[in-house]
Amino acid sequence: MKYIDEYRDGEVAQKIAKAIQKQVTRPWTIMEVCGGQTHVIVKYGIDTLLPKEITLLHGPGCPVCVTPIELIDKAVEIAAQPDVIFCSFGDMLRVPGSVHDLFWAKSQGGDVRIVYSPLDALKLAQQHPSREVVFFAVGFETTAPANAMAVAEAHRQGIKNFSILVSHVLVPPAIEAILSSPENCVDGFLAAGHVCTIMGFEEYETIAKKYRVPMVVTGFEPVDILQGIEMCVRQLETGRAEVENQYVRSVKKTGNLPARALLQEVFEVIPRKWRGIGEIPQSGFGLREKYRAFDTEGRFGAAMAHTKTETDCISGLILQGLKKPNACPHFGEACTPEHPLGATMVSSEGACAAYWRYRGNR
Repeated sequence: MKYIDEYRDGEVAQKIAKAIQKQVTRPWTIMEVCGGQTHVIVKYGIDTLLPKEITLLHGPGCPVCVTPIELIDKAVEIAAQPDVIFCSFGDMLRVPGSVHDLFWAKSQGGDVRIVYSPLDALKLAQQHPSREVVFFAVGFETTAPANAMAVAEAHRQGIKNFSILVSHVLVPPAIEAILSSPENCVDGFLAAGHVCTIMGFEEYETIAKKYRVPMVVTGFEPVDILQGIEMCVRQLETGRAEVENQYVRSVKKTGNLPARALLQEVFEVIPRKWRGIGEIPQSGFGLREKYRAFDTEGRFGAAMAHTKTETDCISGLILQGLKKPNACPHFGEACTPEHPLGATMVSSEGACAAYWRYRGNR
């Protein structure tokens, strides 16, 4: 299949791994930001192909994983209300809040539905005008345009019983938070190709220059990731710190201009709290004043009970690249996909889920 088979070619992958080996003269630590890339690395054993001098760290690139526990609690509270149809993508339903998850709300009689698009939720609002329909808008810049479109369409049609519970976070501020940390040990980044497909990579150029760190926009197949690593290593070894684009078949420097215009119309940049990390300034989207009537939090209020910190889960350290999943004493024992302690074991993009699925409890 075009653009898949050739990027899973084992011989090509081995050649790139050998090229990396020839270039490396000292240890380097590279972080992939995207959870999808983490799963590919673990599934195909890309880290085992690399020379011992190269360490791969897994970053905060799982939007489900970084959704704050307070917002999960709020979602559960809203979903349990009798006049609400609560809509979400499937991977959010098992993410634990401080006490319960959305599956619990469903088991208690809440009308919780899995949808495949925010426009599906908007259609439900049209079909059920006497009920409040809420869509859980979670994700990075990649999923934000579809949510912006749903809100803009609800505004255009004058639909009053539709709102979104916003938990959109932005990648560049998270990268800056990692680089500015006194514990930072990252030498280079693989930037998420799907985010850059929407937003482009102009913003990354400022970060690369400020922190003297190379960044390579990278795709999601094994050869993509190995090429991204090779390009990053070449920069590190030659003392360069630039933004390069490995994912040229999908990403342009300026991104998707119509999508960016829609985001600019509907959303404004605000501070956001990241689960396990804390608040990062200007790291998320919130609805602009024009569309504030479609904000679930404003519609249902902000009072919440139960919220507590996760004392047994080290997902915050994992999301910052300070620990790997198998360094957690609970991994594979107290924490499994059936009984997760934290979101990184639940999400299809979580690092803990990747280690469990492809490497068992080792």
